[in-house]
Amino acid sequence: MPGPPAIFDRHAVRRHRDRAAPGLAQYDFLLREVADRLADCLPDIKRDFPTALDLGCHSGQLAEILGGRGGIEWLLQCDLSPVMLAHAAGPRLAADEEALPFADARFDLIISVLSLHWVNDLPGTLAQIRRALKPDGLFLAAMLGGGTLEELRQALLAAEVEVRGGVSPRVSPFVDPHDAGALLQRAGFALPVVDTDQIVLSYADPFAMMAELRGLGESNAVAERPGHFTPRAVIQAGARRYYQNHGDDDGRIPATFQIITLSGWAPHESQPKPLPRGSGRIPLSEALDEDPPELL
Repeated sequence: MPGPPAIFDRHAVRRHRDRAAPGLAQYDFLLREVADRLADCLPDIKRDFPTALDLGCHSGQLAEILGGRGGIEWLLQCDLSPVMLAHAAGPRLAADEEALPFADARFDLIISVLSLHWVNDLPGTLAQIRRALKPDGLFLAAMLGGGTLEELRQALLAAEVEVRGGVSPRVSPFVDPHDAGALLQRAGFALPVVDTDQIVLSYADPFAMMAELRGLGESNAVAERPGHFTPRAVIQAGARRYYQNHGDDDGRIPATFQIITLSGWAPHESQPKPLPRGSGRIPLSEALDEDPPELL
């Protein structure tokens, strides 16, 4: 049977991370900010997770930030890029998120920071994650959503139409937040929760922003991207439109990153379950403290 469509070139994703690894510390502000927000979720959950997996760990930012939160006693760090892993400390393993090499019911917690948006078969990866969790284990992840880099997307599309009379995929397609909950349910997670937030960063110009994306290992890896360098005229037109549409009074430009936070639990008999349909004993009008409507 044919596999899922190759939206992303996974070999390019790994090359970009390999290239970014030595200098990642200069560009990892966004990665650390999102990791810090995700780690802050753990103290609100009144239980410990002794065995955990950091899936897509980059060079170990989340491990540094966790600081013992969540009662984690052993953390395995996993990344597609062996070069990234060489900069992480502690137990680590090079592996592809699309083909996890773990036995079923192995981890109490699987956590992922800004990595799963490069996965082609996200439903399949989520199903593998759920199987790798122990019963009542927690999956917690943050990934880029559909509103990410919308300013850049608009500017480059308009510039390419202006210069070349057509468009090419220059910014990755990201998951829509409305679809994320359905994907968790499809993968078999119980009690799925999806939340969204925005982080808006400010840059001196579009070129500084693109240099930071490259330094973070987030360069374009869309499978159908052009096989040649972007013409200078397109880049210049894109920068001009970016300034025109989004520049502020100080001559700086914003870049929006939509962060989708996902959480779900491996099923367990102790978890709350919805009542069977039709088993309610209290009329909705009484629950809402309202008089029932008059019947004609």
